[in-house]
Amino acid sequence: MKPLFWLSLSLIFFTYAGYPICLYFRARYWSKPVRQARIFPSVTIVLAVHNEERNLLRKLNNLDALDYPVDRLEVIVISDGSTDQTGKILGAWQRSGRRAVILSEHQGKANALNYGMAEARGDIVCFTDVRQIIALSALTNLIANFADPAVGCASGALMLGGNPSVASSDGVGLYWRLEKNIRNWEGVSGSTVGATGAFYAVRRNLLSPLPIGTILDDVYIPLNVARKGSRVVFDSEALAWDEFSSSPKQEFRRKVRTLAGNYQLLQIAPWVLTSANPIRLRLVCHKLLRLLVPFALLGVLVSTFWVRQGIYEIVFGLQVVLYALAALTALHAKIGILSRLSNISLAFIVLNTAAAVAFIYFITRRRAQWAK
Repeated sequence: MKPLFWLSLSLIFFTYAGYPICLYFRARYWSKPVRQARIFPSVTIVLAVHNEERNLLRKLNNLDALDYPVDRLEVIVISDGSTDQTGKILGAWQRSGRRAVILSEHQGKANALNYGMAEARGDIVCFTDVRQIIALSALTNLIANFADPAVGCASGALMLGGNPSVASSDGVGLYWRLEKNIRNWEGVSGSTVGATGAFYAVRRNLLSPLPIGTILDDVYIPLNVARKGSRVVFDSEALAWDEFSSSPKQEFRRKVRTLAGNYQLLQIAPWVLTSANPIRLRLVCHKLLRLLVPFALLGVLVSTFWVRQGIYEIVFGLQVVLYALAALTALHAKIGILSRLSNISLAFIVLNTAAAVAFIYFITRRRAQWAK
């Protein structure tokens, strides 16, 4: 059991600490600066929606207000089989440079994005989601990265707003700050794995159609860009804003879908683990090792419970305390000064529970649906 403990603990440590530390030093001492400039190539923004009458008008107004030359900006919105007032809203919105594609059947986000990419005329294609609000200067900041001919994809940064009604918001915020640092360090030292789905842009000549049913377009597309020899970078000044979900159930479903997408990626693009993918090591360390952490946590728990002496007994006790704190937070119990620690513990447990559920989806071939 002792080898199981040390192996499991090492995996957890490397995934959430070792890899980020290595990236930090790589970015600090072996950086590859991006040559930015204020440029205004033609840009097409592609937005796929399904039954989004609640958020759509706000998003359309946000896109219309972006600080980018109107004559250089095209917006295409694809309604993926919407049955609410989405089509009516788009019909009233259309005008020169603003187009809607209305699909009669709901076939998923990947199919909708393929329609958008086929219709796009801009040299740069920018992808966004309906729920997030883009900062007015963000598109100009994002496009500035394409002044460097080595850059094929640029990712914006998602900022999460505070919501005290979400018990795990502290933990989610901490996790997201770590994630943004990792993406930044990856981009500074070469290429980042994936992009921020809420806001990222790609040179149109580097785009490839998405396999139908693709869950993570924001990973599949950037990996294809890297495969073609171009860089994928992260821009912390190109901001999009979102709120913590007020529904824990909806947030959990979103996590399951995202993590299931990592498993799906290995099925639809097995080349990502071969030499065809120049950033495969980063993919493994950044994305795939996280899928193994739930099993490593179980390994630590079982091994320390079995040995129960010395350091193993101490670690077992710490696990019991952290799991208990997370349970109390989930039950909305007031625990005073320990609330921040318990929120972080709960967020970590929820994340890894979602990873375990994603694994079950993978082995049972259950499909994770497009979640709003």
